[in-house]
Amino acid sequence: QVQLVESGGGLVQAGGSLRLSCAASGSTFRINAMAWYRQAPGKQRELVAQISGGGSTKYGDSVKGRFTISRDNAKNTVYLQMNILKPEDTAVYYCYAALIIPTSDAWGQGTLVTVSS
Repeated sequence: QVQLVESGGGLVQAGGSLRLSCAASGSTFRINAMAWYRQAPGKQRELVAQISGGGSTKYGDSVKGRFTISRDNAKNTVYLQMNILKPEDTAVYYCYAALIIPTSDAWGQGTLVTVSS
């Protein structure tokens, strides 16, 4: 099994920054791609950013140019640096890992980010 634990959420004013961290434990050799998703109240969960095992990245249109995803494979940790935060970024942010051997998914418990105007 793989366990994911997020940290770094909180309350920030619009225009500010936060960095989220997601630490993986357990059978971390199974982790391939990792990603951050978010879910705002009354909305569907959406992809924020993803990073492949080789370091290729992809971002949701609403966060391009403001958010940066990175990973430290030695620490089994993925990060999300969020800059120029907007009230519409308010959501619960979830860490996700695509697993292999066998193929499956792992999700963290989520961390709340609140951006005040």
